[in-house]
Amino acid sequence: MRFACCGSDDGPIKPVIGVLCCNEVADRPIQAVATRFVHPLVRYAGATVLLVPAVADVMDTRALAGRLDGLLLTGSRSNVAKARYSATDAVDDAIDLDRDAVALELAGRMIEAGRPVFGICRGLQELNVLFGGTLTETLQDGHYRSTADETAYESLFDHVHDVDLQSGGLLANATAQRRISVTSVHRQGIDRLGGGLTVEALAVSDSLVEAFSAQPCGGNVLAVQWHPEWDVEGNASSRAFFSLLGQSLGT
Repeated sequence: MRFACCGSDDGPIKPVIGVLCCNEVADRPIQAVATRFVHPLVRYAGATVLLVPAVADVMDTRALAGRLDGLLLTGSRSNVAKARYSATDAVDDAIDLDRDAVALELAGRMIEAGRPVFGICRGLQELNVLFGGTLTETLQDGHYRSTADETAYESLFDHVHDVDLQSGGLLANATAQRRISVTSVHRQGIDRLGGGLTVEALAVSDSLVEAFSAQPCGGNVLAVQWHPEWDVEGNASSRAFFSLLGQSLGT
């Protein structure tokens, strides 16, 4: 084996984007992230991906935020715990408390450092909570709620509905469209929008906030309720989401 020692030039170094994992169990506790979130970050955002463990008691989010160029908060099979945004004593199901803790703390540090933070599905919900907003599980029939564990994986993403992009927003400018069809799989949605967030998209069926943006400390924050990573190869508006992330990273 030959080694390339210091001084070799393999071209420009790609920015590193952190992708937050989730806590799942496959015979034993594991850190997991769906592979479909990784490919678009490389192909359309021009980034190198670093998986971030959602293990709250060992994560040094301050050190990590100083090394990452950006952060993607992915979708997940878990919900944000109600204690994060509500004083109700309702019983939670399908929660991941460590994911909540790492996502909110790391995203907050990244935003304060002026680095881009993007969110998909659960990621949108986490960012809304981070900005002081609240969530609801009372969604109208126009939104698909994943509730049956036995549902076939592929069929989860069969549900498509329309959203209106807000004029002058990041998504409207990037797609050159005012209405797009999106794929949704979620049980929580935005109730009260967080402070300082700008609406990017509304559901046609009931005006649920489906996307928002912000730039509180110089870095772009952009989150969508739908799943652009699912149909990214054949959908220009989905690719636009990841291209916007790449632009925010300076690629």
